[in-house]
Amino acid sequence: MRLKALLSLLALCLPFQVFAGIYGYIDSRGVYHFTNIPPVGRKYHVIVPEKPRSVVYKTTNINNTNFDKLILQHSANHGVDPSLIKAIMMAESNFNPYAVSPKGAQGLMQLMPDTARLVNVENPFDPDENIKGGIKYIKMLDELFKGDLELILAAYNAGPQRVMEHKMNVPPIEETKTYIKRVKHYYNKLKRQNES
Repeated sequence: MRLKALLSLLALCLPFQVFAGIYGYIDSRGVYHFTNIPPVGRKYHVIVPEKPRSVVYKTTNINNTNFDKLILQHSANHGVDPSLIKAIMMAESNFNPYAVSPKGAQGLMQLMPDTARLVNVENPFDPDENIKGGIKYIKMLDELFKGDLELILAAYNAGPQRVMEHKMNVPPIEETKTYIKRVKHYYNKLKRQNES
């Protein structure tokens, strides 16, 4: 209760336009700490995102080329379709490298802290690290689900465990079903653009 009250008070005291992130974590003695540097190697909460984030992830700018060089480079290294990566990035963060979801997913590819650690991403807000880690994770899912795009996307959104729990089917989660449709829509649009 005291922690919730402290977090609420902190949120009220902060200005609405905050540009430095604030993170909280509990140390081995049970003491809650606040820091402006994402703690490496421990679970933490994003209290204030590093930059204001867009709440709406719907995009109309399919022609955003800001991260194309990184997408192409890392996609080639892992043998992943760059159009798929760009479609996922559009659906996940709308090309905002500072995006943070209410569940704690971070950066362009919206990596959860555990996923970021799995793919050796130390700074999820660094576009190069985030894209490289996101593509590495997509490649792992591609191998796990034998190239089945719907299962790959379902696992990226809801976690691979959920897909496996549902006997290698898309879990019956409305958000996940909508996410798959949205990514496939962007993906097909990008592929058509590249063909013309």
